[in-house]
Amino acid sequence: MLQLEALRIEQGDFTLDADLEVAEGARVAVLGPSGSGKSTLLSTIAGFIEPARGRVLWAGRDLTHLPPAERPMSILFQDNNLFPHLTVARNVGLALRSDLRLSRADWTRVGDALARVGLEGLEARRPAALSGGQQGRVALARVLLRARPLLLLDEPFAALGPALKAGMLELVAEIADEAGATLLMVSHEPRDAEAICERTILVAEGRAEAPAPTRALLADPPPALRDYLG
Repeated sequence: MLQLEALRIEQGDFTLDADLEVAEGARVAVLGPSGSGKSTLLSTIAGFIEPARGRVLWAGRDLTHLPPAERPMSILFQDNNLFPHLTVARNVGLALRSDLRLSRADWTRVGDALARVGLEGLEARRPAALSGGQQGRVALARVLLRARPLLLLDEPFAALGPALKAGMLELVAEIADEAGATLLMVSHEPRDAEAICERTILVAEGRAEAPAPTRALLADPPPALRDYLG
């Protein structure tokens, strides 16, 4: 279980409070108006932002002051965090060793992960030679190899067209379910949240609310979300 215990984030005049729990294995969207703090919340969970007070816990373990690399999670950003000078295979291999000193068995695992996301045969290409959807799949293959129990998505597929994005979201849901991972996904699109997330955290007016059923929340949104959705 992920717990945000009396958490407060402060950045200049901006504050965000959260006191909530996310069940292990849940798929949860993070929705709210622009500038409300959705990405800030994920960055704090991931360890890139230090909270002013409160704690971030996973399975009862206090993660609050651990650096990102030591937290049991993977995060995907909009730019997919691919290294342009490395091949597809090497970008994925970073999930196993940062120095890329991989054994033959490790490289086999890299190939298997790429095949799982539909990129078999593209191991030697570099990111610039791939489409946006293919780059997203490389990032997903790396997440698959990391096999962390918490997966954070900060709109990594926002630039994709509707059909391609829908396919990527479906693949994310499959990977999360197969791994038993807990998924938190920031989105500006309620349809994306409804497609793969049973529950949603609403971030608005300085607070991240406890996860609520996605369909019920969107069917009868509170004023802050209604104003945003239009």
